[in-house]
Amino acid sequence: MPVFPLLARCRLAALSRTAGWHRPRRQEITQGFRRTRGRGPASALALALAAAIGLAAAAFAAGQGPEAGDGGQSRAAVRQRVAALRVLGRALFSDPALSASGKLACASCHDPAHAFGPANAAAVQLGGGDLRRPGLRAVPTLTYLQAVPAFTEHFFESEDDADESVDNGPTGGLTWDGRVDRGRDQAAIPLLSDFEMGNKDEAAVAARLAAAGYGDKVAGLPGQAPRPDPAAVYRAALEALEAFEQDEPTFYPYSSKYDAVLAGKAVLTPQEAHGLALFEDPAKGNCSSCHVSRRGNDGTPPQFTDYGLIAIGVPRNPAIPANRDPAYFDLGLCGPLRTDFAGRQDYCGLFRTPTLRNVALRKSFFHNGVFHSLRQVVEFYVQRDTDPGRWYARKPDGSIDKYDDLPAFAKANVNTDPPFDRHAGDAPALDAAEIDDLVAFLDTLTDGYEPQAGSPGPAYALESKQR
Repeated sequence: MPVFPLLARCRLAALSRTAGWHRPRRQEITQGFRRTRGRGPASALALALAAAIGLAAAAFAAGQGPEAGDGGQSRAAVRQRVAALRVLGRALFSDPALSASGKLACASCHDPAHAFGPANAAAVQLGGGDLRRPGLRAVPTLTYLQAVPAFTEHFFESEDDADESVDNGPTGGLTWDGRVDRGRDQAAIPLLSDFEMGNKDEAAVAARLAAAGYGDKVAGLPGQAPRPDPAAVYRAALEALEAFEQDEPTFYPYSSKYDAVLAGKAVLTPQEAHGLALFEDPAKGNCSSCHVSRRGNDGTPPQFTDYGLIAIGVPRNPAIPANRDPAYFDLGLCGPLRTDFAGRQDYCGLFRTPTLRNVALRKSFFHNGVFHSLRQVVEFYVQRDTDPGRWYARKPDGSIDKYDDLPAFAKANVNTDPPFDRHAGDAPALDAAEIDDLVAFLDTLTDGYEPQAGSPGPAYALESKQR
């Protein structure tokens, strides 16, 4: 997660050929996290905790950490503070008292039973002081964010993995448009949004925290300055939410059937195995070009994202109230919610590639929640260009308005790599039976799988393919 900026990064997104960035040859280079020099295999969690403790301890020692006291703090003290913050963050996450309505908690939209994504199929959720203000985007999952790198406009392959002259373009950051890098900054967005938790400003959040009894809890945190003022209470609450979202078994358990297969404790069914093959085949699904499905160099499980930002031209969703204005467009990286790249036309329409872990638990898909089943998503991928009339609205003259959720100038940014390289009337890259198989494989990415006792037998030779 971006609270740990020293984490290794995955391969980055396939961007539109027209955007001028180059796509790495993922089938020819080792995929996943960079190998940590001088170390054996290490999990993303171990790297994260090491980085967190090291950075936090250094910050406290330098008097730069949040609410640092008068000097150096031991690593044990930092661990104690992180543990206490995590407990506080768990309580805050489920408490509606933080919202202006008194009825909306973080967990209301980020449901733990749905991989910390929305429990319903609504494209956008309702919030604000009266719980009647609609949002602008679908709620993303909060799971498996621990290794998302900080946002950068130009990510270059590093060390000996690839040619460092290859620019993979905009990559990383949290939210659909990558506009923040740390969990605490992400947590601040809904707290201060007038269509989410509805607080006017930081002082309003601090007042709600104090009224709910969290002032004393913050004052009792290890390493906390005595008698924290409202600003300190607010900062501690954000830090606590960030710490909670680092909890390993809660937010990144790696307990799916696919993880069990990689560990040799389960096997894919023939249908699931064929779905995986289609997922990775560059001439078929080509999904793994962005949703990396292979182990990292150091053995870390696949994250099923490369953290890049990409435009794929999903259809406009009339269920979003903001879309009733024909002049309104959500253009992701170039705005309107992100403002630092306003006017960068080559960035318009780009959204961050999410993880596919637990994707089968979702009931709305893409940044605008336009689709409501995995099968429909896969059908769109393979039929977007072969049967555009199925997906897009028509113009007054009866012609198909392809990429109808983008203004004309941004349509050139839409990705055309396979399976998006076909034309109207061509056969789609996957037929109906193959779509079923690919969806069956995606179902294996849901956490909570319990392997059956006994030897599973050959695990579809996955280990040999991963190397």
